[in-house]
Amino acid sequence: MSGAGRSRLPQSHPSPVPSAVPEGRPGAAEAGGSAWNTPGARGSGIATTAKTIKKPHYQHGGSVAITTQDPTGGLPESDLAFHVEQHGIDFIPENERWAKPRDLAGMWAGASVQIEYFIYGAILMTFGFTFAQALSLIVIGNLSFFLLGICSLQGPDAGTTVFGTNRAAYGPNGSRIVAFFNWITQVGFEVEGLILIVGAGLVLTIKSGFDPGTSAKLVFVLVAVGIQFILPFLGHATIVRVLRWLIIPFVVLFAVMTYFAAQHAQLDAVKHGASWQVYLAGLAFTITLSGLGWTECGNDYSRYLPRNSSKKAIVGWVFLGTAVPEVLVMTLGALVGTFLTTVGTSSNAFLPFIHQSFIPSWFVVIFLIFAIVQLFAINSLDLYSSGVTLQAIGVRVKRYQAVGIDSVVCLAITIYAVFNSSFNAYLKDFVDVVIIWIAPWVAIYLVDWALRRYRYVPNELQKTGRDGLYYRKNGFYWPAIIAQVLGMIAAMTGLNPTFSVPTWMNPIAAATGSDSFTRADFSIFLGIAVGGLVYLALAWKGVHAQADTQDELLEAQGLLTKG
Repeated sequence: MSGAGRSRLPQSHPSPVPSAVPEGRPGAAEAGGSAWNTPGARGSGIATTAKTIKKPHYQHGGSVAITTQDPTGGLPESDLAFHVEQHGIDFIPENERWAKPRDLAGMWAGASVQIEYFIYGAILMTFGFTFAQALSLIVIGNLSFFLLGICSLQGPDAGTTVFGTNRAAYGPNGSRIVAFFNWITQVGFEVEGLILIVGAGLVLTIKSGFDPGTSAKLVFVLVAVGIQFILPFLGHATIVRVLRWLIIPFVVLFAVMTYFAAQHAQLDAVKHGASWQVYLAGLAFTITLSGLGWTECGNDYSRYLPRNSSKKAIVGWVFLGTAVPEVLVMTLGALVGTFLTTVGTSSNAFLPFIHQSFIPSWFVVIFLIFAIVQLFAINSLDLYSSGVTLQAIGVRVKRYQAVGIDSVVCLAITIYAVFNSSFNAYLKDFVDVVIIWIAPWVAIYLVDWALRRYRYVPNELQKTGRDGLYYRKNGFYWPAIIAQVLGMIAAMTGLNPTFSVPTWMNPIAAATGSDSFTRADFSIFLGIAVGGLVYLALAWKGVHAQADTQDELLEAQGLLTKG
């Protein structure tokens, strides 16, 4: 049934909020009235109480107790750092939302001051850009982190993950399709990190005097996948804590690297630079690997913020914790790429650090050891999001079990990638695939949110059956599906892929040059424009009608806030 047909308040939805006491898990009210610190253990000593209120709630047909915040209770042990988080895509109750907007800055900064962005900067220099061109691309491309900030605003209101809220736009079943695309994307980023971890381990082995063969590579992959499993298995609070710990060590390491790089940088190594077509290809590369490539993860972490969190603060802290450090780190990578030119082209991005005299050997060893640790922490974000995305697809496993499934998949793909591809080729091919689906998706997701007046009915997002507000016809909302397909086609027509495709598939890009080295890339802009505009045209009436129903439900539940 379309949104237009849901204009009256459903009789079977009296519930005020989704369950605050997940099944099989004690509620906060049972934990007593002890004081608690946030999972970040900042020593605030703020005490709260959870008061249990019995109200009917229909999530998968069940009635449960909910909790509301009161001044003397405790945070469930499983929500603390270094305990196994029990939440998956379920609703996060208000009394368990320990975070503040600035906590997002700490987490994202820990994910941004890291080796991957250093390598991305070095790869940019392989496009043929002057250093000035590369610097402009880095700055402009990282402005896309405003998108991540905006795509983190739904979590506090909805209390669930990105692909929990995505059910409103696509329908529960339609959202499973897009969630599958995201799952593939997250696994791809995890494999990218594992390739770098294995590469760093191999270089350290060579520097220690050993010649690693095929068996050593296999052992490195197995060990890396095993270690990578730990943080996302424990969950959100642990990831946030560890990423925050890693900020200062890496700031120091990159500062030292900057000192060495500044002595050897060749800013005028490229005299003439690249054409406007190649510039646009570099921009697509940078945008995808910066803010756009994280948009599908934002609400997985912002859902731990209270509903009344400042939207300006969320966007501001997310941008500060991502764009600023990434501009600096990518610029350093580009700087190193002016004199250590094979970092961006080598099959192993770290191999060029073995036989060079620019950076002292002792520092390279320290740098790579810390890089490995950091890469494990970064991969934990992707593995966490891929786990909850697997749940959103409909796989009936707990979040931490989904992490195990994803780890096995990563193991198989990483073994293939390590033995059959170079890092540079893998990364560029992967970016092309991500652009095609994520550009139209982010536009549809945000247009839908705006049409429904920037709010959702939290308990309705938890329903995947016919009794749910967002179910529509057979669990699909066809305007979103149509807009997604047309947006993907539009993105493909403007894509300049690193792999070969017939020109009828990308006629717009093909018209700008003779091959992939000379063509422009309009894929992101076309995907966003077509996806968003088609959805706006097709869904305007239906979503506006459903927004009225939402407001009736939220008002009845005492959750309606204007603006």
